[in-house]
Amino acid sequence: MKNGIVRFAALYVFNVAVLLLIGLLFSGVRVGFNALWAAVILTLAALFVKPVLGSAFRKSAAKSSASRTKVGEKTVQYVLVYVVELIVWVLTVWLSGVRASGFWAFVLPPLILLFGWMIYDQFDDRLRAKAGEVYDTVSAKISKRSDAAASAPTPDSPATTEARQELNDGLTPEQRRMLDELG
Repeated sequence: MKNGIVRFAALYVFNVAVLLLIGLLFSGVRVGFNALWAAVILTLAALFVKPVLGSAFRKSAAKSSASRTKVGEKTVQYVLVYVVELIVWVLTVWLSGVRASGFWAFVLPPLILLFGWMIYDQFDDRLRAKAGEVYDTVSAKISKRSDAAASAPTPDSPATTEARQELNDGLTPEQRRMLDELG
């Protein structure tokens, strides 16, 4: 679970930055504060929808790969990656407050997303390692506090004190009183 949380958080922060960059670069795209919600959608799409679509498209394209040249095969692979990015971008625009108007507002941002995720992939391992360290440190501090609270001695109740005395001499409080009166 730790890896999932760290991966989601790191990708989310990166997606917010990419969405803000897209909003700055393209006049037909309005992002603003919607980048916060759109990054959630974009991150979920990148983690779940993108792999499923990519796999489905690769399987479909593999059926006819024998009839293509090497250049043709690479071209098909690049087009499929772009189509997946385009679908992710359309989902993000559709499900968030991001607004895209015009042909280029739908065609070019998937390229920025593609380049952004290529850059993210370069830093992903180092970023995850650092985020994992932070997560482990915070988790250790939290568990240390809860362990300290659990192990803190609590004052004994009168019933507990009587039970301990009974265990020590085997007598009930009434028997102990009677012996004290005799002696």
